[in-house]
Amino acid sequence: MDGAAGSGLSKGLRLVRVRHPIFALPFALASAWVAAGGLPPAATLGWIVLAAVAARTAAMAFNRLVDRRIDAQNPRTQQRELVTGALSPVFARGLVIAASAVFVAAAAALGPWCLWLSPAVLAVLLGYSYAKRFWSGAHLWLGLALALAPLGAWLAVRGDFSGPLGAPLSLAVAVALWVAGFDLIYACQDAEFDARSGLHSVPGRYGVAMALKLARLSHAGALLALAAFAVFAGLSPWFALVLLAIAGLLFAQHRLVSPGDLSRVDLAFFTLNGWVALGFFAGVVIDLALHPLGGQP
Repeated sequence: MDGAAGSGLSKGLRLVRVRHPIFALPFALASAWVAAGGLPPAATLGWIVLAAVAARTAAMAFNRLVDRRIDAQNPRTQQRELVTGALSPVFARGLVIAASAVFVAAAAALGPWCLWLSPAVLAVLLGYSYAKRFWSGAHLWLGLALALAPLGAWLAVRGDFSGPLGAPLSLAVAVALWVAGFDLIYACQDAEFDARSGLHSVPGRYGVAMALKLARLSHAGALLALAAFAVFAGLSPWFALVLLAIAGLLFAQHRLVSPGDLSRVDLAFFTLNGWVALGFFAGVVIDLALHPLGGQP
């Protein structure tokens, strides 16, 4: 790969923030593991991973595209590729179309239900980019968008939504609240800009202190939903240790930020939440390996 091509690829990866799928993908894989009662078929796993990465790529590229004029006014985001001209809007549009097509193709490979629901999923994912313009609850919209991942993975493995749905629904609620909580923390960086620009966000409208309080409540709810998932999924009592570890990571996340000090938001947002997602997935896989389910939940 020559220097120009490598530079273009690097800029494209930064545009869609390729590390972001780590937030939703482990929960999708955990859902697939429980739905299968163990290791799902390799082909199914491959299509789930491809669908998750493609969906997230389309959503991130679309967000950068529609927000480029807002990003140009925000000091924190003025160096993004579409603002500086390092990448063109034409490139971003092409990436959105290509990633959306890959997502639909992956959904088709996972079964008719996944294919039929894929346009609605894309509408939720892409629609989030406009939510902040009219609704302070856009943080919940983002949570809902990522919560579709474990639901989709369950559907991919089972083929339909027949049978008890406590496990996938409780996991979806957990993901929605977890994502909404950490997005509230992340959005605190732009509280003044959002308020000044007329953008709807909880920090911009109600202040950083209120946003951090709501983030704590959201994460407390997420922990309760994860505990409910463990019960519905039939995981062993030892899984409580995983939940305690996640609780510790979330507690640490909230200790890193305060209304007067947001300098460690990136550590709280990217690093600790990445460990939450990976730790949860590893815990589910290990628990199912050591304590196989007697029957599918």
